Amino acid sequence: METTRTEADRRDAWGRPAGRPRTESGAGSAFGFGFGAIVLGLGTAAVTLLGPLGLGAIRYHASEGAVNQILGGDVAGLLLVAPAAVVAGVLVLRRNPAGPVLALGPSAYVLYTEVQLALGGDFVRYPGNSERFFLLFLALFVLAGTLLVRSWTGFDGARLPPLSHRFTRFVAGFVLVIAAFLAVGLHLPGLIASLRASPSGSAGLTDPAVFWLVKFMDLGVVVPVLVVVAVGVLQQRDWAHKAMVAVVGWIACLGSAVAGMAIVMQAAQDPEASIGNVVAFGLFAVVGLAIAVGVYRPLFRVR
Repeated sequence: METTRTEADRRDAWGRPAGRPRTESGAGSAFGFGFGAIVLGLGTAAVTLLGPLGLGAIRYHASEGAVNQILGGDVAGLLLVAPAAVVAGVLVLRRNPAGPVLALGPSAYVLYTEVQLALGGDFVRYPGNSERFFLLFLALFVLAGTLLVRSWTGFDGARLPPLSHRFTRFVAGFVLVIAAFLAVGLHLPGLIASLRASPSGSAGLTDPAVFWLVKFMDLGVVVPVLVVVAVGVLQQRDWAHKAMVAVVGWIACLGSAVAGMAIVMQAAQDPEASIGNVVAFGLFAVVGLAIAVGVYRPLFRVR
């Protein structure tokens, strides 16, 4: 005899009839997933504590300004990303449906940052020893990518708690603003300055590897993904609600990291620092975290 499903179960995130729910994964798969998320959190904390924020055992081949940015990102990694990954792992082990969703943000953030930590240094110009920790960066990169795929396939987007149309439109607008800021406000001026016959701009000259790597990743991957997800949300596509959940987690982590960078650079009196950046990036972080709370909080009421 089939159990009668509630009206909420028969509706997707947009209030339309939902498809057939996915079956739950086995206990062994849940254990591996949860344990991996905990290891990701502990590994992220280890990288931050071994770096300039803690013991200084990892010395990056970068200028003082770039190291200040790494330091600011490490603050967010230690205080937000690592704990979120550990909590997500614990929730997965407890078979809480919020676990796979919460793991999306930290996994995407670590996948994004480990590439830059491993490959972004200028190994000829600046002294350091970060290459000795290459295998650690690589292991976290592979683990984060695996967990990102596992998180994405670990829940059914049609069974996520529905959000109001007004809230989802606001989120989509915020995501489009972030995409426009990254493309036009942050990267385009430096890109134009660096492509001139006589390149200018301190970041492109002092840390060219970091400069071009970040631009390649942001303009080639991050901005297109943000735009596609935001447009999908506005058009109420079936896949977009699930993708939005992943994006807001990553934005919350990235926004906190960028705000940390701006604060550390201002405190260190970095030539590239400004109060305007502290205010703008701080607002970006606060709004991103508030959106993430609004999206994730209903998940903890799901059983």
